[in-house]
Amino acid sequence: MNDPTTALRELAHACGVSTEFWDWQGRHTEVTEETIRTVLAALDVDASTPEAVAGSLAEVSTRAWRRVLPPVVVMREGWTPWVPVHVPHGTAIAVELALEDGSTRPVRQVDHYVPPQLIDGREIGEATVELPGDLPLGWHTLRARYGDQVATARVVVTPQRLRLPERLERGQVWGLMAQLYQVRSERSWGIGDLSDLADLCTWGARDLNADFVLINPLHAAEPVAPMEPSPYLPTTRRFVNPIYVRVEDIPEVAYLRGPARKAVSGAATKASALNAGPTIDRDAAWELKVEALRAVYAVPRSPGRQRELDAFLAEQGTGLVAFATWCALATRFGTDATLWPEELRDPASPAVSTFREEATEEVDFFAWLQWVADEQLDAAQARATRGGMGLGVVHDLAVGVHPRGADAWALRTALAQGVTVGAPADQYNQLGQDWSQPPWRPDRLAELGYAPYRDMLRTVLRHAGGIRVDHILGLFRLWWVPEGLPASAGAYVKYDHEALVGILILEAHRAGAVVIGEDLGTVEPWVRDYLAERGVLGTSILWFERDFGGSGDPLPPQAYRRLCLATVTTHDLPPTRGYLEGIHVDIRHRLGLLTRSLEEERATDAAEQRHVIEALRARGLLDLDETDPAEVVLALHRFLGQTPSLMLGVAVPDLVGDRRPVNQPGTDEEYPNWRIPLSDPAGEPVLLEDLVESGYAHAVVRAVQG
Repeated sequence: MNDPTTALRELAHACGVSTEFWDWQGRHTEVTEETIRTVLAALDVDASTPEAVAGSLAEVSTRAWRRVLPPVVVMREGWTPWVPVHVPHGTAIAVELALEDGSTRPVRQVDHYVPPQLIDGREIGEATVELPGDLPLGWHTLRARYGDQVATARVVVTPQRLRLPERLERGQVWGLMAQLYQVRSERSWGIGDLSDLADLCTWGARDLNADFVLINPLHAAEPVAPMEPSPYLPTTRRFVNPIYVRVEDIPEVAYLRGPARKAVSGAATKASALNAGPTIDRDAAWELKVEALRAVYAVPRSPGRQRELDAFLAEQGTGLVAFATWCALATRFGTDATLWPEELRDPASPAVSTFREEATEEVDFFAWLQWVADEQLDAAQARATRGGMGLGVVHDLAVGVHPRGADAWALRTALAQGVTVGAPADQYNQLGQDWSQPPWRPDRLAELGYAPYRDMLRTVLRHAGGIRVDHILGLFRLWWVPEGLPASAGAYVKYDHEALVGILILEAHRAGAVVIGEDLGTVEPWVRDYLAERGVLGTSILWFERDFGGSGDPLPPQAYRRLCLATVTTHDLPPTRGYLEGIHVDIRHRLGLLTRSLEEERATDAAEQRHVIEALRARGLLDLDETDPAEVVLALHRFLGQTPSLMLGVAVPDLVGDRRPVNQPGTDEEYPNWRIPLSDPAGEPVLLEDLVESGYAHAVVRAVQG
């Protein structure tokens, strides 16, 4: 493969595409010409020939001059940004701001001469206006009038810094971390649900003095089998997976009669039997649950309940209609829209409108499911805060969506084609990762005024005390992998982090929520400083914290960041007991994921663990001759409790001595990812009723509380 030419490099840089990077071992690496051309093509930039590169460079350099206003201006409160206005040279302009509250503000023009340019045979001038520094937080509209024309641009005013919720202002808090589908009770339909979440919150609040429960993403999956098991590969990030609904908690269940009541009761009995299975069977659980939900949907709602549903549908607007339409289409034609009849592949086509009218009841059913899920999410958060939690439920936001799902259909113009999101090689994934998700196009997001991003955040934050952003580094840059190439053959694409982080903290501010960024992996040093400046908490995993600037020894607890969520483990590692046994090394060896020999990998892992355990003993947290894994787990949580980190997280699997990882990165069907039930050390399923009575669970909690 030839090295990229100077012109190709220049074009790539102009489009925010990297041509080099430093890998996890500090080695400088050049991006190949093939990758650069493919990534540029995904941005609709032609770089196929030297002539095309020259033409694209010329187009990119004049792109801003072809617009009257930039598509969006994202600013911080107190800033007074200058905004260019491009109109035919010599044309007078009048500019004003229409604020979110309906009022208007004049915008002054500043004396800033810029020479006009000849664009497409016309002389275009640039005027400059200054936005006021006292604008309120929110979503406003800039209007520029010239001649008989009006151009508009979105103006988003974001906080300088996200203020911490009141409970965090008072000091350190701790909470539980759970993969909700694992947390099953005797009443679960084979999968942990929102009623189980409410019970977990009540137990955590009233018995353990926890202030939050951090759960996996609840984003929607496919409405028909096979349902994607990974909560991090959803069909949409804006709406909720109704598999988490507890059927019996829907008020209309009380009015079921005759055969319908008997059918729902029978389905519940069959579904509860799934709790005894060796793995979580989402397809079987959903098959039983969806039929029961259809029976409940058919029950007439009271006038008050109907008005609440109508209000929810009006609030969610066209986004919910599009998602519900996709669900109805997927139920009839399958979940891969590329295999649908041609006329249905475009969500804006007349054929889709006709289908929606013909399948009104089916579309309405899937919209109703979102209302039911929303009510139960609201109830879970209310139980958490009523029980005494300072934050309550903290939701997780996945990096992206399924390449053939609802968002890929409804938002396809905003997503890049021919590439997927992933990550370069690191210590734990030495072949790199391909997450099979189409990335946002940064240019299209701006053109849409970041509305799809905002709407997604609002749904996740709707009933939340916090949000964890998985791979928050993706708000700065994302690793794009050309389809058909290995994960290592990608390139970083830059995003407008000032806009993405600013909108994130604006919506969190309005929801009264804390923001946690999962900032692990290959991180540019300035990124963590920037996030801390904006009030976003980072993430610290005990096993990964080292004195990288000095001895390389485990970081002492007092050196941990204050503004972060600190935990012993994470969902991409085995539960702590399994990690101590080296189960992660054995699994990766069995699946061919190691780039070093098994012996070398085991020796490296054992040495790293030994350093941590020696640190525990040196601090008097573990007896010198103690090797019992259960005691080591307690000592690790005592260590965690000595950090100054504002949030401490305890994984629910560690409360019961679970061993098996819930996910093995870099695999698909080679390992039963996201299907491992909560289990004891012997691998026997543990239900919520067993968890709340566990003496060891209380011991772990006491350890982290000090």
